[in-house]
Amino acid sequence: MKDKVNLIVEELKTTTELVDSGSIDRLVEMIYQAPVIFLAGAGRSGLMVKAFAMRLMHMGKTVYVAGDVTTPAIQSGDLLLIGSGSGETASLVCMAEKAKAVGASIATITLYTEASIGKVSDCIIRIAASTTKSAIDTGYRSRQPMGSLFEQCELIVLDSVIMKLMERYGISEAAMAKRHANLE
Repeated sequence: MKDKVNLIVEELKTTTELVDSGSIDRLVEMIYQAPVIFLAGAGRSGLMVKAFAMRLMHMGKTVYVAGDVTTPAIQSGDLLLIGSGSGETASLVCMAEKAKAVGASIATITLYTEASIGKVSDCIIRIAASTTKSAIDTGYRSRQPMGSLFEQCELIVLDSVIMKLMERYGISEAAMAKRHANLE
């Protein structure tokens, strides 16, 4: 097992080092400015953005996961963050286009910056986590199954955004813990 864990850790290190820090800074600023943040993703990428939504809630941000029954309408000035390796998931493309039409800002975390979602995004964080399914060559092929490397990096990148926001807002982990769910 240790050899597999070490392989994963090395792939994470190699891939996250390729993420543009400027795009992270742009996302931090967009989150800081947005009155309401909406998050969307499908499959495992969607699970990563849900984890991010939880941390934003812990910070006191008004945040919703698109598709939940209590999610309100997105408005001008709000932010929609989409996690999509392909950038072409039909339901997510539709959400991005609708959000853009009402004047919301769009950020995406993707492998494919020129995909449909990337073309309407104001901020793109590219995670160069190629798999055997990828159509483009990033210079490195993951040995993990399917999109695992992308999804793991997505969570790590989003956790780094939380850490930057904690610094910017001056929010401690103790303050965040006070907002943790207590109906468990």
